[in-house]
Amino acid sequence: DSKKLSSQQRERAYTEIYKKAICGIGVMNESVIDTVNILNATRLAMEQAVGNLFYLLRKRINKNKVIILIDGNVSLNLPFKTKNIISGDSKSLSIASASIIAKVMRDRMMSVYHKVYPKYSFIKHKGYGTKEHLKAIKRFGPCPIHRLTFNPLNQL
Repeated sequence: DSKKLSSQQRERAYTEIYKKAICGIGVMNESVIDTVNILNATRLAMEQAVGNLFYLLRKRINKNKVIILIDGNVSLNLPFKTKNIISGDSKSLSIASASIIAKVMRDRMMSVYHKVYPKYSFIKHKGYGTKEHLKAIKRFGPCPIHRLTFNPLNQL
């Protein structure tokens, strides 16, 4: 479970996963999240990740034999069989690996955003609504990567 690992442990696991697995990544920006909401943006990112993965594997797989494991009770629009697993990151190595990849990718993106918008200290809180982050938003207002439909930004 990526939440139970330190950032150093996640980085090491990320490196090992990339050495031994083929990964598909899906990313939705703040504009998409504000337009379709976080749940639908998460679905779109997951569908994009699966699409990217199968583009990489297109010549090596039989689509009829593929089963996509999904963490939680999310339904996706995919041309493959799916299986939902509640708390999947603690029950499936592939779901746990995907969780680690996603967390490390997001943390790395936030590190880049920190360089572009240093006054928000994204490097420290990775965009989560900590006291420090909320204080910076109140002081400087939102920056272009903030999701304006989220509290407290939707109240500004």
